[in-house]
Amino acid sequence: MAAITNRGPSQWQAKIRKAGFPPISETFALKADTEKWARMVEADMDRGRYLPNKVAEETTINELAQRFETDFAPHHYRSMAWKYKLASIRSKLGRYAIATLTPRLVAEYRDARLDEPDSRYKHDKENAPRVSTATVKGELDLLSKLLGFAAKELGINLPNGNPVLGVRKPKGSRGRDRRLTTTERVALLDACDASGNKWLKPAVQIALETAMRQGEILSLRWEHLDFESRVALLPMTKNGEARAVPLNMEAIETLKRLARSSDGPVLPAPRMTLHKAFSRAVSRAGIKNLTFHDLRHEAMSTLAELGVLNVLELAAVSGHKSLQVLKRYTHLEAGNLAKKIDSAKPANNVRNNG
Repeated sequence: MAAITNRGPSQWQAKIRKAGFPPISETFALKADTEKWARMVEADMDRGRYLPNKVAEETTINELAQRFETDFAPHHYRSMAWKYKLASIRSKLGRYAIATLTPRLVAEYRDARLDEPDSRYKHDKENAPRVSTATVKGELDLLSKLLGFAAKELGINLPNGNPVLGVRKPKGSRGRDRRLTTTERVALLDACDASGNKWLKPAVQIALETAMRQGEILSLRWEHLDFESRVALLPMTKNGEARAVPLNMEAIETLKRLARSSDGPVLPAPRMTLHKAFSRAVSRAGIKNLTFHDLRHEAMSTLAELGVLNVLELAAVSGHKSLQVLKRYTHLEAGNLAKKIDSAKPANNVRNNG
């Protein structure tokens, strides 16, 4: 039976001590609320359903994020994109205790982020576009993973379950279909040649030949390359899995032209430095609306147009886990398949009836 005591004006405290459970206490303004809480907790203990909430009530999202950064992220992420998402979560929700996070609070976070100007447009905030739906969806996905880490890895009970699961997520933005024209490709590579950043042109060439993401290219180390087998091994990718990337002759020639060490990064360039150098090169080349990630789409489209790889082989090259994402390349492959079908038919479509 709970011990209920009056600790002053509007302070009623219940203490529960039960064999097999840690001692717990709670204070309420009304005695009736105190007794009700005690009855509910004792009933849950009797049924074997009681889960302590104290850790969730005392641990903030900020504190949880710090554990996530040191104990989880280094073993599951290679690129740094998650850090920017986590920083946004911490700035808005960091002060809240895990136990206070509700679907309503998560929904408010979602709506507030969708109404914010894109931080990349620092010099023109008034005319800046809003934060993209894909960005906000990615942040909610990370918040859900953060809470899953708390429950599964740290054993913290979530009194409200995972509140992200009860919130509508904004639809990700439609995949970009930006292709480079032949003229743009030449102009871009010329502008990269003129860049003061010596790593920019090889990074762009590798992206166009291998369809690797920027983070994957910057994570490449010399010990990951096997020129004899024509393979680059990525020990950790965005999807949390290793991947072997085939290297065509153009990619191999680009890599062999770089100054080589026995180990270490192939392109020792900070991500943001490369990002800024690429933006300046695009501007010098007079190209509009082109991102570094568009080079991956260009490379995948080129591979699909060759007509020699099926969708599963394209997925092996790109590292996409879901074939759904590759649907936009299947129409390119289908056109080449139609040509193959025609070429396999007898001349003039005449059957030999013997």
